[in-house]
Amino acid sequence: MTDGHDEPRLTAGADESRLVDGDESRPADGDESRPNGRVDQPGPTDRVDESRPADGMDEPRPANGDESRPADGVDEPRPADGVDESRPTAGVGEPSPRRRWPLRAALAVVLAMVGCGVPAALLAGLVDRTAERVTVDRPAARTPDPATAAARRVGDQLSAQLARQADALLGGDRRGFLAIADPAARADLGRRFAALRALRVTVWRAEPSGLPIPVAGQAGQWRQLVTFRYCFLVPDCAPSPVLIGTRWRESGGAPLLVAVEESRSAQAGVRPWEVSDLVVAVGPRTMVATTPALRGKLRGLLAEAESAATVADRYAVAGPPPDRYRIFYAGGAEWRRWYGGGRPKWTAGYAVTVGGGHHEVVLNADGLTATATGELLRHELTHAASLPARGYPGKQTWWLVEGLAEYAGADGAPVSRYEGLDEAGQLVAGGWNGRLDALTPADAAPADRVGGSYGVGYLAVRHLVDRYGEQQVLDFFRAVVHDRRSLDDASEQVLGEPWTALHDECVAYVRATVR
Repeated sequence: MTDGHDEPRLTAGADESRLVDGDESRPADGDESRPNGRVDQPGPTDRVDESRPADGMDEPRPANGDESRPADGVDEPRPADGVDESRPTAGVGEPSPRRRWPLRAALAVVLAMVGCGVPAALLAGLVDRTAERVTVDRPAARTPDPATAAARRVGDQLSAQLARQADALLGGDRRGFLAIADPAARADLGRRFAALRALRVTVWRAEPSGLPIPVAGQAGQWRQLVTFRYCFLVPDCAPSPVLIGTRWRESGGAPLLVAVEESRSAQAGVRPWEVSDLVVAVGPRTMVATTPALRGKLRGLLAEAESAATVADRYAVAGPPPDRYRIFYAGGAEWRRWYGGGRPKWTAGYAVTVGGGHHEVVLNADGLTATATGELLRHELTHAASLPARGYPGKQTWWLVEGLAEYAGADGAPVSRYEGLDEAGQLVAGGWNGRLDALTPADAAPADRVGGSYGVGYLAVRHLVDRYGEQQVLDFFRAVVHDRRSLDDASEQVLGEPWTALHDECVAYVRATVR
């Protein structure tokens, strides 16, 4: 292992130009696992965070120094009023447009009557009455009050500024990206620009949400919520949305951006590129990003990620594999901040859905050993390949979701070589009730209990694969996790057996294996 300070060359087949500092002045080209404490720590890894909502997939030792601060030491401007976390994140659940149909419906009725030979006099009366009713019901146009008119004027100006900034970002124009900002905001914006360029942003659209709101006690200042939609590496991907608060001040010409808030999205939390300097390495199937302090890990991480991707691609059960697997390697400070932090102490990695059908994988630098990295990556990338964007149904299917990822992580090794057998045996002997749907560990569960849960899930899935083959088990997984059919229905339809019998069969296999 390197110490994180030496910068190696990328592995063969990787693009050397894609190892990019997150602090650049010119454009760049371009949840839960088994215990990992067999060397340093007692905690297992985290794969899909069941403590988080099912629709959003979802503390190690502190690191010295916070990489999330701007590299040049300029203080980040304080965000204005926080995004209201009590409401759903915009861009993930957008309001449906209101329907304006009365006149259209009346005309459709008229046309239908014409086709049926209704007398012309009756039709004329119907049209007259319909037109009169619609005219009476339609509200009269109103002149907006001065405050609303001012907000609309400023909103139009902000939209134009954000469009200019988006064009500059995609064109690699750092000067143009910063031109819309007040000098006090440029250090933070410059870091964001560099991080996004390092990640090879290919789509960036800014969509203001509603009208801007005046900032209380700050004459001429406005707050505007903006949904940013982005893609990395792939120009035609389905963009991921993130809602961010922005603050502006009128300046005599176009308004200037004075602060950009962290997203703090309840759906996924703050993204790494919002708060950290990043260096990035890119391979044919994966992208790995970390902080400058850990750049020495990139070469090995990229090689492990590319190898893991070839395994994970086989478990894309409802369509093609991800266009590119996105992996972020977090130091101590970043682990506590990226994607909201707050993970269980035994967590070493997780996959989180960020919208647009994309999952991003986060690895805990303080919770990994060299020998565990490949297995953890196979597990987490399998989550990214196999899980639906909206998350999985709930705790009753945790064993299946994690069992499949553990099966992929084992990568065909004999059951006798599975490292979680001892923990699984302890769980079985320690009073487990014999129900697969009762395996989900609590956040505060001890490491051996967590590892045992993963081990039992793995053994149950392994038994199903041994009996039915991988493809039929993947069809069963799709029916339960993607189509949200009950285990009973999916078992009867896909496996041709009642689930109660198969469940008991899996449990008997687990008990016999760990005896």
